[in-house]
Amino acid sequence: AYHKRSLSDKSFCVYLDATYIPLRRQTFEREAVYIAIGIKPNGRKEVIDYCIAPNENIEVWTEMLQNMKSRGLKQVELFLSDGVVGMKQALVEAYPKAHFQRCLVHVMRNICAKVRVDDREAVMNDFYAKWGKLYSHVVRNLKAIEADMLVFYNYPKQIRPSIYSTNMIESFNNIVKRKAKPKAEFPTEQSLDIFIGIQALSYNDRYFNRIHKGFGQVQDTLESYFD
Repeated sequence: AYHKRSLSDKSFCVYLDATYIPLRRQTFEREAVYIAIGIKPNGRKEVIDYCIAPNENIEVWTEMLQNMKSRGLKQVELFLSDGVVGMKQALVEAYPKAHFQRCLVHVMRNICAKVRVDDREAVMNDFYAKWGKLYSHVVRNLKAIEADMLVFYNYPKQIRPSIYSTNMIESFNNIVKRKAKPKAEFPTEQSLDIFIGIQALSYNDRYFNRIHKGFGQVQDTLESYFD
């Protein structure tokens, strides 16, 4: 029922991340739990959906995104995820108007997040100039994704601390892993699915009437991003 329920028609931002939980099939393995958490323009957040697969790959993410759209989530302003290969293209196909923020923590370990807006260009240029020859492959890769790391600056400053990384969804992942730890492993995929569903429902109930930090101050602005 959780996987089939109708979804809200819009989310301001959607966080995508996978965590690994022990599951026994023919052998004991850690399997990927794909999770999507959204924050609506009014600041309320929820676990939109989740699914289980042997490992993380873009095909499963693509199917999950298309499923979310078919169940009613028609508009998303911003997606946040780490560097899964093919993610940006999958997002373009499912939500062509959405923007993409690559998790800054995964890429820069919080360096850019602690630099003032006016200084970030100088800092990046200094990094490239100083280390360009010694770490040419690193700088080349960094330049290729630089635009995706700085998208959060296009949005109100009140919500930037929440949208430059996937920290918010990772806190949910940590809760799931902590509560799963005493079980050692799940005997079936169905038992794991039910367990994750219980955690998702509990999370959604807990935050049903709470407005995520900063979002309440700019609600009208966030609503203006949608048709």
